[in-house]
Amino acid sequence: MTLKANVGDKVIVEKTVGEVDVTLFAGLSGDHYAAHTNHEFMKTSAYGQRIAHGALLVGYMSAASTRMIEYAQRNGQEGTPVALGYDRMRFLGPVFFGDTVTVDYTLTAVDHEKRRTTAQINIRNQRGELVAVAEGLLKWL
Repeated sequence: MTLKANVGDKVIVEKTVGEVDVTLFAGLSGDHYAAHTNHEFMKTSAYGQRIAHGALLVGYMSAASTRMIEYAQRNGQEGTPVALGYDRMRFLGPVFFGDTVTVDYTLTAVDHEKRRTTAQINIRNQRGELVAVAEGLLKWL
């Protein structure tokens, strides 16, 4: 089975981060830290308002990798791709409730022998500010 992925292949995911997203994520993950859940606490912080969980942004990265898998499958890729993880992940700026984030997932390397792809993942807010980055790794089984 040939790996049908090319450096430069790209998908984009957009999501407006709502209060319900953060509240549900806090419930699912058990992370109820005040920075995400307590409006009064955050009013006096450097941000002045609540921020989304960094781990929620990782979920959006995962959604983008799924879109890349779907893109490859539409182009004839066979098999069962799985995530190997994320490297060099950094949260560079806050994501506030109501922000619209754009996840740009671009393949930067294709290893045909190991059947792996590497992608640069950049997340920007609606002002074009880079708020998170990572390197995504997929194994194409």
